Amino acid sequence: MNKGEVVLEFVVHYSWELFIAAEVLSLGSLILFGIFRYFLNKPKLGVLFILLFLFLLTAEALLGVYVYEQTGEISTFLIVITIFVIYACTFGIVDFLRLDRWMRSKIGKMRGVELLTEKDYAIMRRNKDPKYIAKKYRISSLIHLVIFLVVQTIFWSLGTDSWQEMKSYLTDLSWLEQGEAKNSPYPNETIFSIGMIWSLVFVADFIYSWSYTIFPSKG
Repeated sequence: MNKGEVVLEFVVHYSWELFIAAEVLSLGSLILFGIFRYFLNKPKLGVLFILLFLFLLTAEALLGVYVYEQTGEISTFLIVITIFVIYACTFGIVDFLRLDRWMRSKIGKMRGVELLTEKDYAIMRRNKDPKYIAKKYRISSLIHLVIFLVVQTIFWSLGTDSWQEMKSYLTDLSWLEQGEAKNSPYPNETIFSIGMIWSLVFVADFIYSWSYTIFPSKG
């Protein structure tokens, strides 16, 4: 076995450890970004740590692709890393921008300087508008619905042989009472557990999201 093969085998064998290490480094890069941006007032240096975060995120995605190519299995590792990457590329961006505004608001008050722009204040006012909040949650719930259906379809395709078989599981839900992958549309216990937990989370999230439209706040 040559050095290249040893390295590749190492990557597959220690995939979880490499992923966790990348997440720890990603968290560290965000902390350093905050220190340079908010406390040391050096935003340009802070950008370097954001670039490091993006590099690590890309490395995680490539790690997942490589492990899948080598094993040919949709394992727990692959599902976890996919969820992390999807979150970072979607809702994570929104959460990061919201946190950035909040940090600039608090630290600006501490330092007695204005760190927010007029655009920031406009966004903050908009985020308190009940109509905007309801619309935002409707859109996010529909995006979640599409992702949920696509991924669940992939899961079911791995545990069934045809669309007709999938349809039979939809019309006869008795397999849910058994609480196990056997005689279900899922290929194994791991994916069955993930599919069931995600289904509960999806239902709760969907109801919560649409509550803002059905029971709007007066503002």
